[in-house]
Amino acid sequence: MTTVAVVGTGRMGGAMARAIAAAGHDVILQNRTRERCVPLADEIGARVVETPADAAAASDVTITMVADDAAVRSIYTGPDGLATGAHAGGVLVDMSTVLPETIRAVAERVRATGSGLLDAPVSGSVTLAESGELTLMVGGEAEDLEWARAALDALAKTIFHLGPLGSGAAMKLAVNVVIFGLNGALAEGLTLAEASGVDRALAYDIIAAGAAGAPYVGYKRAQFLEPETAPVAFSLALTAKDLRLITETASAVGQPLPQTAVNLELVRATAASLGADRDFAAVAGELRSRRARSTVASAPEA
Repeated sequence: MTTVAVVGTGRMGGAMARAIAAAGHDVILQNRTRERCVPLADEIGARVVETPADAAAASDVTITMVADDAAVRSIYTGPDGLATGAHAGGVLVDMSTVLPETIRAVAERVRATGSGLLDAPVSGSVTLAESGELTLMVGGEAEDLEWARAALDALAKTIFHLGPLGSGAAMKLAVNVVIFGLNGALAEGLTLAEASGVDRALAYDIIAAGAAGAPYVGYKRAQFLEPETAPVAFSLALTAKDLRLITETASAVGQPLPQTAVNLELVRATAASLGADRDFAAVAGELRSRRARSTVASAPEA
């Protein structure tokens, strides 16, 4: 049995903690707001510690899943950060969606402790995290991956080792290019069918049954068909953040991404009109609103 700490117990971090506990590992939880992880600890029989340093010191593998680059830097190298508690024989694994350079920037501090370090962002939903069926994209040393594998196997159906530290982060941004492109295309196809008189649910089922029916289309059904009541799986605010990371990375490597630029504009407009806390499937709602405004503007005066 491996002792695994999960630092950051939001939707995805909490789901991963459940999967790790279900696999029989000893689980430690740490969250910036302690009280938010106490119910989860009671649910899965985990221990709660006060700081990231405490989590790293007490665990064989420490997994971090936080919102952005600033949070990663703070958790790894800030006061009472992971680098303070990291130790030889342990491995720190960041699963956040961040710039490749962010994890590389903390490497010297972490490795000076004798600890291993990996970046291993995920592809998949909260539901897939809870069932241990995520896809992991791992950057870092092969021996660190092998040391952490028992914990990571509890989360993943597939683990890809891509190469040096930061490779996983780069690949996650590339995957998200496709996801956000598919999300925008799905919204456009669905709203076009609706505007042409096709029932929304029937149109969605036809798209899902055809060549475009990727797993993403299957698990986003509720958010597209019942946008007012379906739970938020991934917010527009986080989508805009990821799209900014993608464009920043693309600029750094000299790769034009014209569709991503369009998707970022649409996401920003949707967040401004409908609220940044809405699920990113809400871009379909923004397109419906634009059609309604266009219809009103083009209507002849009485």
